[in-house]
Amino acid sequence: MSSEDLTIAIIFLLQTTVGVLGNFSLLYCYIFFCFTGCRSRFTYLIVRHLTIANSMAILSKGIPHTMAAFGWKDFLSDFGCKFLMYVHRVGRGVSIGSRCLLSMLQAITISPGNSRWAELKVKAPKCAGFSLVLCWVLHVLVNVIVPIYVAGKWGNKTTPNYKDDGYCSSVQPDKTVELLHAALLAFPDVASLGLMLWASGSLVSILHRHKQQVQHLHRNNLSPRPSPETRATQTILVLASTFVTFFSPSPPSFKFL
Repeated sequence: MSSEDLTIAIIFLLQTTVGVLGNFSLLYCYIFFCFTGCRSRFTYLIVRHLTIANSMAILSKGIPHTMAAFGWKDFLSDFGCKFLMYVHRVGRGVSIGSRCLLSMLQAITISPGNSRWAELKVKAPKCAGFSLVLCWVLHVLVNVIVPIYVAGKWGNKTTPNYKDDGYCSSVQPDKTVELLHAALLAFPDVASLGLMLWASGSLVSILHRHKQQVQHLHRNNLSPRPSPETRATQTILVLASTFVTFFSPSPPSFKFL
């Protein structure tokens, strides 16, 4: 193995390890809060599902990529490739949907009492569980077509319509079919990202209006630190931009691997 391949393999291994440890640590903290009698919030439920979905996406993608980078190419059977790619797509989709749901419920929760969202402030947290179940069901059903176009490399090395992607292979369908299926798979992710950006913008707008309302209090504050509203706005913008950057769908393509 060349030094370049070894470096890539180590990077994949570190990313997978850090991602899994981070998600499982967060999941442990929220489970610990529940068993210690801490009052459960809708955010706890969403974060638990988010960490599970993230772990699914990381493990199903990181482990085979790491093994392939270390030189193990043909270690997955046809069923293994189909299963891992399906798990990855479902985990990735639920991760985006859970983050979107969290942003929307946060925007509704902190909205003023006289806003158009006032009626939803009481109902929204109670709908978190149902919304999460719906998110899982949606991505489980939408991604059932993924295994059809993914296969193990065993027996497909001489087939012209299969493309070698390292540890698995993917079929190259007709261009029209490719675009239709890509649109079907991308729609939930694009819709979730759009709603999350809208919710993040609403949060920033609410914080800005609140800052203007309490501006006279900030004038008497001699601390050089930014106001709580400013710090919260900066955090929201950083998190939203980072999430969208890393989870934005690829251009219309039926390349799963």
